Amino acid sequence: MAINDYYDRKIDALNEPSRPIPSGLVGPREVLSFVLVFSVVGLVLAVLVSVLCLAVAVVSWVVVVAYVTVGKRSGLPGNLLVSVCVATPFVYGSVIVVGSVELNVWFFVSMAFLANTGREITKGIVDVVGDRAEGVHTLAVRFGERAAAVAAVAFYAIAVALTPVPLLLRLVSLWFAPFVLATDVGLIGCSVLLLIDFGREKARKIKNAVLVLFVFGLLAFVLGVLV
Repeated sequence: MAINDYYDRKIDALNEPSRPIPSGLVGPREVLSFVLVFSVVGLVLAVLVSVLCLAVAVVSWVVVVAYVTVGKRSGLPGNLLVSVCVATPFVYGSVIVVGSVELNVWFFVSMAFLANTGREITKGIVDVVGDRAEGVHTLAVRFGERAAAVAAVAFYAIAVALTPVPLLLRLVSLWFAPFVLATDVGLIGCSVLLLIDFGREKARKIKNAVLVLFVFGLLAFVLGVLV
């Protein structure tokens, strides 16, 4: 989401000064050109696949624009918009392969949406200084880091609770189990650590760890569906 980096350049100057725009590695106009080119290319490729793929791509693009222009400063609604973007590739891939969204895919969409919302709230703890300065109303800014940590853990917990359902309904193969178990154990461990220490540095480590856990979750999806 290069467009997000463009709109976040002032906040990143406080929270993440090493990122490309605040560090001077790339300029704002270069980023906008990049966004325009890749948006056009992406939409053209989508329409070449199917009209339904184009519809999914357009909705995703609109969600991205809504987030960076309005949603980001709203806090939790902005977090939910980001999670929609993260979960949409599962929908898009299912539409490409089978022309619809199967039930097993909807479970993965839900899990990705919930877990990423938890990560976005955790990220709000990390970015609380810059967000407060720029008027971004994250849960951490509005209610404090402790409340944000509790909210993040709640989303992680619901995501973990959903993971046995595809197996119980026999929507996935047994290859799903070991990788989703690793993801679940990791998310539970991160949740415990976040509740114990919800400071900025601990939250930074946890949000990075959760991103790695998403890789195991993706492997669970791929192997559970295809093998």
